[in-house]
Amino acid sequence: MRQLTSGMKISNSLRALALGTALGCSLGLSTYYVASAQDFSAMTATHKTDPNARMLLSADELVYDRDANTVTAQGNVQIEYDGNRIVARKVVYNQKTNRVLAEGDVEVVQPDGSKYYSQQIDMTDDLGEGFVNSLRAETPDNTRFAAVSAERSGGQMTVFNRGAYTACEPCYYKPDRDVLWQIKAKKIIWNGATKTMRFENSHFEFFGMPVAWFPVFEMPDPTVKRKTGVLTPNFVYTNDLGLGIRNSYFWNLAPNYDFTLSAAGYTNQGLLTEGEWRHRLETGSYNIRFAHIYQVNPDDFDHDSIDSVNDNRYMVATKGDFRINSSWTYGWNILAQSDRNFSRTYDLEGYKNDVFRSQIYLNGLAGRNYFDMRFYHFEVQDSMLKDNPSERYTRQPWVLPRIDYSFTPDEAVYGGEFTFHTNLQSIYRDKADFAFADWQGRPLNTARLAGMSGTDFRLTSDVEWKRSLISQGGLVFTPILALRGDGIGTDAHGEYGGYMADGSYSKMDIESGAFRGIATAGLDLRYPLLFTAGNSTHVIEPIAQIFIRNNEQYTGRLPNEDAQSFVFDATTLFERDKFSGYDRAEGGTRSNVGLRYSGNFNNGWSLYGLAGQSFQLFGKNSFNAKDFVSVGSDSGLESARSDYVAMIGASNEHGFAIASRGRFDDETGSIRRGEVEASQTWKRVSLSSQYAYIESQPDYGYAQDRQEVSLYGNYKFTDHWSIHANSSYDLVSDTFVRLGTGLNYLDECFGFNLGYQQTRNPWENEPSHKFGFLLSFRTVADIGKAM
Repeated sequence: MRQLTSGMKISNSLRALALGTALGCSLGLSTYYVASAQDFSAMTATHKTDPNARMLLSADELVYDRDANTVTAQGNVQIEYDGNRIVARKVVYNQKTNRVLAEGDVEVVQPDGSKYYSQQIDMTDDLGEGFVNSLRAETPDNTRFAAVSAERSGGQMTVFNRGAYTACEPCYYKPDRDVLWQIKAKKIIWNGATKTMRFENSHFEFFGMPVAWFPVFEMPDPTVKRKTGVLTPNFVYTNDLGLGIRNSYFWNLAPNYDFTLSAAGYTNQGLLTEGEWRHRLETGSYNIRFAHIYQVNPDDFDHDSIDSVNDNRYMVATKGDFRINSSWTYGWNILAQSDRNFSRTYDLEGYKNDVFRSQIYLNGLAGRNYFDMRFYHFEVQDSMLKDNPSERYTRQPWVLPRIDYSFTPDEAVYGGEFTFHTNLQSIYRDKADFAFADWQGRPLNTARLAGMSGTDFRLTSDVEWKRSLISQGGLVFTPILALRGDGIGTDAHGEYGGYMADGSYSKMDIESGAFRGIATAGLDLRYPLLFTAGNSTHVIEPIAQIFIRNNEQYTGRLPNEDAQSFVFDATTLFERDKFSGYDRAEGGTRSNVGLRYSGNFNNGWSLYGLAGQSFQLFGKNSFNAKDFVSVGSDSGLESARSDYVAMIGASNEHGFAIASRGRFDDETGSIRRGEVEASQTWKRVSLSSQYAYIESQPDYGYAQDRQEVSLYGNYKFTDHWSIHANSSYDLVSDTFVRLGTGLNYLDECFGFNLGYQQTRNPWENEPSHKFGFLLSFRTVADIGKAM
């Protein structure tokens, strides 16, 4: 064997042979990947050669023919140059014609990992013209191309004769079997000037069977990520809208902005038109969307719903996000529509949730410190008309603004952690959110004022210092000092009051201005105990807390906007202030005690648990002092000795997990709130279930007990096929509130999804139905829309 390297004195002809062969092969073959119209940068990027790169040529024989002016390497030829590797039985470089000819099981490997196979490659060393015979190619992202031959001319045009493209892997056991799908064409013409790929007399094959024929179609060049043209259609079905087919056209107006126009035809309601403008700038991006429909059959919707009384429906939305510098950002997400349920009814992406928050924001983050300012309004999307007592949209406030600022210095303060937090909230509401009945129409024991009409302003500042110390015996004690102040101003429109379920009249007095202060001195004691056995490790940690503070002022005379959601369980047992927001502040002297446990076993099992109770020792119990929404009623904290709370869970290394949380009556031990969830995962099967029970809270807006059970299962019966199902059942109303199923297929090149979902509100007769269907051909197109 003869071997030459660039460390020796090699001829210019030999270097030209290697360079011409490597680059000629790679350029001539790289263009097939255009069929995918996705990310082709790795395959088509120009590889910059290194003029100082070392070249290695290995062959059984190297022949110089001075008469023919050729250099021939033959017999196990291997050429490596600047990251390219060429393997062939024979390589000939003609110095007179400047052509490179490689023959016999030719394999070319590019630096990006792309591989090309042929029996013969013939190309000029300037890469402008050439011919490839019996071409096969594989790319790093598992796409493949084959052609009987390929020709390149003029340095711009490449023609693939009788070519085929696919993203599917051939069967390892049966390589001659047809792949799942492929595109075959008589000619594939790549135009480097216009950056397009043209398929002539092509057809799409599925399992070797032609399913679609195209006389001519054109796709973007492999280097083009965004190109003007028609997008893949989508399909959807709902019982109110009927079958819908959505088509879109995309305009690539500039590298940093574009526009998409879509039209969706629904068999029941007519034509929905959508448009979206997107613009990317140096510091961020924004978009503007619109949608419009004139409903032809509004009576198909439920009678007396907002969907049935509107014909001309539309929306305009815009979203933006910009960066001022490395710490500060600002943006917006705003929705305006003709009626409050349009975007949800027509399933407009990004705007279809039951509650959408329109907002403008500014936020900053530096280390452990942050600032956040938001102006926002809640868009409650439901089908209820304005005169419905359960209607919520017109009662939502404008928050102008809400500001949060938190500061924690990097250095310790007197050996402990110091935190400063402030919150400002200004609210305006045109119509009071006032209810005498729950969401099912049953009368409440006490009227609830979830939000007054008028303006409400509050400024809260809170400072906290705490330091953890450990005694020689292992006792961890943490002293805590905190000071909080609230400045509150209200301007209520009118008086509030009304008749209760028992016939009495209740009047609500709202303070126009107040200052509320809470000073807290607390102590947290923990004594973790570690036990080890032959096959397990256990940690038992008794915990005791005490917080000494003055009473909460003005309870029941100040609006409560942000502390209405309240759950007392094991996760909130050791909170200094158990309220969920700033409009309420926990006062009085309270003690929390509990026991935490965790254990790990050598057989793969692990356990954890927490149980405890809270005690109001002195002062006024904030959870027994009702406000306008009765947030503390039936919470388990309204008495001097709280209900018991506990949580326990277990899991193992075989995919099983179970967890349970509960609140139990402090006298009888009966369950007042409970949740259980369990899951098991095997190799092909996964199951999960949840059960929730909440005892009735009449003053809090729930006159009946609430019970619901949910199930989910997934079965993967082959490596690619799976089926799943889910259900949620309301035990009180005896209603399946959600039922769904889906069939899925997914492999390296193809995806299929067929899904169905039924939803029904309790005590409603008619459910809603939704179907989803998706065909996904990787690197080519997604047809339809998954559930």
